[in-house]
Amino acid sequence: MIIKLERLKVRSSKSEEAIDITGRVEEVVQKSGVRNGFVNVLTAHTSSGLLVTEGIPCLEEDILTHFARVFPEDADYHHHRYLDYDGRLGFNAEAHLKSVLGGIQCIFPIENGSIVKGSRQTIYFMEYDGPLERTCFVQVLGEER
Repeated sequence: MIIKLERLKVRSSKSEEAIDITGRVEEVVQKSGVRNGFVNVLTAHTSSGLLVTEGIPCLEEDILTHFARVFPEDADYHHHRYLDYDGRLGFNAEAHLKSVLGGIQCIFPIENGSIVKGSRQTIYFMEYDGPLERTCFVQVLGEER
């Protein structure tokens, strides 16, 4: 049994952005030596997320546009106040809510050393509060090749 954990650094260049990390996750799986098993991808941040959908620019824009409609930046959020537990001003409730709605992880089976996914499925790191450098955990579990 192989269990490997890789940390991927993801740098966003915009306040909100869909970043395709599919190839990077596939590379981790290839290097792991796992023949059959699972790969789990998890963001380490509460104002980012992971989504799996068709990898086309118009859909990337639709996701971000509709999340902005559901969670507008200027809404009256309880989080937009002084947070005495850590001495900071909360200002990014909409980013946290997008993360909750979209999700923070995805998991795929591995068969014969490759990720098993639909032909159009793309793994996106979703930045909701950038630009920042973020960390994704990619854990591969399974039997050795």
